[in-house]
Amino acid sequence: MTRSAFDSHHPPDPALVADCVHCGFCLPTCPTYMLWGKETDSPRGRIVLIKGGLAGETGITDPLVRHFDTCLGCMACVTACPSGVQYDKLIAATRPQIERQAHRPLGDRLFRWLIFALFPYPTRLRLVAGNLWAYQRLGLQQLARATGLLQLLPAPLRAMEAVLPPVSLGGAWSTAPVRVPAIGERRRKVGMLLGCVQRVFFDKVNAATIRVLAAEGCEVVIPRTQGCCGALMMHAGLEADAADMARRFIDAFETEAADVETIVINAAGCGSTLKEYGHLLRDDPAYAGRAQALADKCKDISELLAELEPRAPRHPVPLRIAYHDACHLQHAQGVTAEPRRVLGTIPELELREIPEAGICCGSAGIYNLVEPDTADDLGDRKARHILTTGAEAVVSNNPGCLLQIASRLEQAGKPTRTYHMVELVDASIQGVALTR
Repeated sequence: MTRSAFDSHHPPDPALVADCVHCGFCLPTCPTYMLWGKETDSPRGRIVLIKGGLAGETGITDPLVRHFDTCLGCMACVTACPSGVQYDKLIAATRPQIERQAHRPLGDRLFRWLIFALFPYPTRLRLVAGNLWAYQRLGLQQLARATGLLQLLPAPLRAMEAVLPPVSLGGAWSTAPVRVPAIGERRRKVGMLLGCVQRVFFDKVNAATIRVLAAEGCEVVIPRTQGCCGALMMHAGLEADAADMARRFIDAFETEAADVETIVINAAGCGSTLKEYGHLLRDDPAYAGRAQALADKCKDISELLAELEPRAPRHPVPLRIAYHDACHLQHAQGVTAEPRRVLGTIPELELREIPEAGICCGSAGIYNLVEPDTADDLGDRKARHILTTGAEAVVSNNPGCLLQIASRLEQAGKPTRTYHMVELVDASIQGVALTR
């Protein structure tokens, strides 16, 4: 009997592999195929590799690992596929197999360890934020970039520095309230995800989200004990770590926000993970049902606002914007119309569509850190398309995308303001000018 290259714990499903009819509709939507034109770096090519692994025709070799490492997991192919091939499920099953069986080079292992030891833990991030604040405030960042000193760093560390946002000590150490009452008659009681990177480096986005929800009649509950949702781990194939974080996240919301009707997310990558909790914990009898119940409550902030319809008055925001669809929102969650509908409620806001809107910007979780060259190519392509719109600012619903796009626009010599969608809604409700 032929031995599969995959172990017995959740291997890729042969039935899902068989759904692919190799029609090629996925090819023009795949970022890596678009860049390189290689069949093995396309969705159907990677499915062929999975099929070969299941049949024992190939093992989890370095070349196979490389083809899957270069996949952004953007899921544009899922949106494009006329046969309904669930490539998302296949890549989600393959990556844990790779992480359990492949032997990565020491430098790669150490850098990935650094990422996963730091990013999912806000307290650790805050300690780092203090050093980063000094790096920026004392002019060291400007000096390092101007003199070329950064070229002495390994490529992954240069990539991390390139997307570093302006750091505020007050923002990094700010804390959200536990409960915020609705303004006027209560329409909804909601829980809110704070995020990890979001709460340290994008505290203004969280603050704007709270104000908008309250203004639209939502009582907001923010569990103090919530930690990382496990998104980075899940997207990288660290299945066991992601499951552990999911359990702790469920416990926190069940303890402190059990009676909320909706859990609001303002980071697309986190949202796609939370909505997959039922699948992630499907084998855990103590958590499977609870995980699905929590997943069923999760909505992106744009989904909830579009569902509620505006109650708070909107003031004009005279601005031309390019709206960027985050992959984990448009492809993984199928949310595209809602952000545009919400932005459409803001007077004098002009929305311009970006060419190749379905192609990833290169952020993709930690992709722009572990695959910086490919990420830069995709980011530069996205930046060029954004510049053709004549927009004064870029808007998205995912912090990673905003960092990536801002970095590549600055690299192109065209620094452009970036905002989360909810920041524009907040400014419109408050009737204040946008900062930055």
